Amino acid sequence: MAGKSPTAWLLVGFGVTIAAVAVYSGFTVAQIRGLRKLQTDTIDRNRADTLLLIRIQDDLSEIGATMRDMLDANEPYPLTAWRPQLRRIRLDLEDALAREDRLSADHRTADQRKYLAASFAGFWTAVDRMFALAEAGNEAEARVQIRLSLEARQAALTTAVSRLLVRNSENEQRAAAHTRQIYAGVERNLYAFVAAMVGLILATGLYLARFNRRMFDQLGKLSEQRSELAQQLISTQENTYRSISRELHDEFGQILTALGAMLQRLERRAPEHDGIRTGLREVREIVQTALDKVRTLSQALHPVILDEKGLESALEWYLPAFERQTGIEVRYEKTGAGAIDSRTATHVYRVLQEALNNVARHSGSPRATVRLKLSPERLLLEVEDYGVGFREGARGRGIGLTGMRERAELMNGSIEFAKGGAGGCIVRLSAPILQTAEAHAG
Repeated sequence: MAGKSPTAWLLVGFGVTIAAVAVYSGFTVAQIRGLRKLQTDTIDRNRADTLLLIRIQDDLSEIGATMRDMLDANEPYPLTAWRPQLRRIRLDLEDALAREDRLSADHRTADQRKYLAASFAGFWTAVDRMFALAEAGNEAEARVQIRLSLEARQAALTTAVSRLLVRNSENEQRAAAHTRQIYAGVERNLYAFVAAMVGLILATGLYLARFNRRMFDQLGKLSEQRSELAQQLISTQENTYRSISRELHDEFGQILTALGAMLQRLERRAPEHDGIRTGLREVREIVQTALDKVRTLSQALHPVILDEKGLESALEWYLPAFERQTGIEVRYEKTGAGAIDSRTATHVYRVLQEALNNVARHSGSPRATVRLKLSPERLLLEVEDYGVGFREGARGRGIGLTGMRERAELMNGSIEFAKGGAGGCIVRLSAPILQTAEAHAG
């Protein structure tokens, strides 16, 4: 068959597909890992840091409220009464600051962290000095320290923590934007990958469709050539059979007939009780036997009656001859009527001949049934035997069965080899009848 095999291109396409899947998978895995790292190292850490900063901010707010209470003139308690409350707040602040310092180590400079720690340390130093003045009986001066130093320090710390919260919020927004970019990139890559796969599948499908169409076109041409060759071979075979049949009938038949006549004249001239006359009679009988066999062989190769009187007359002659030769009883059933052209008649006759030969050689059946059903448009021929049937694996094999199929195709018909109802097998041929002037004339 012309044309190259698609295997090489299919292997190339398969390799490209595998490579594309591997590259896309690796790129996607890298993006997912980056997204996971961003989620773990930035977003989750930033949110935890924000919660700690809010906790610090709440503690600072509580310190501010406590200092306002300490400055309230209506409070009957001395300033030292607030020492336990501020100590509790200081412990909570130090715990929150220590945790926040660990979380902020990656995205905050060492100077920034030192500044925040020093600011809180300075604040608590000022608080200790304020309580020292209060314990020494200088509550008025201690309140002045609260107004002038501690409230300013608390406000500055609150402002610093607020800035850190704003910075965390900005970091979270940037991380969210980066996350959206990663998702958008993955989505774009997915669309591009799907488009590339669809394109590759489409190109492969179109290539295969084109290759298959070309292959089936070539198969169709080969089938047409095979059909034409089969028709030519069968036509040549029939012409050869017809030529040999005529040669046997006309040439050898006439020679044997003339030889028999000459022997008969010699026999009459010989003395009646002479041994020569007896020998001539025996030779004449041998010649007659040879003449009968030549005529039988001539009819078997191509019966003249098929050309002269048509298929039905040929069957009425052939079936009794088959019975005599094989000893197989043949029942012939004919229904309907129709004019059959000589080409179709020859093919049908050959199919019948091959089917009955198979019955005699292989079936072991003592009888067979031949059914011919005719209509103006179609004929149906069935040959049924009652023997062993088709052996397992033998159906469809053999030159004879192939020849029958070829003849059925040449008639634009169909042939079927089926199991009979009472055992054995049925050969069923169905073919259209060509309505030609030759057929009607016959």
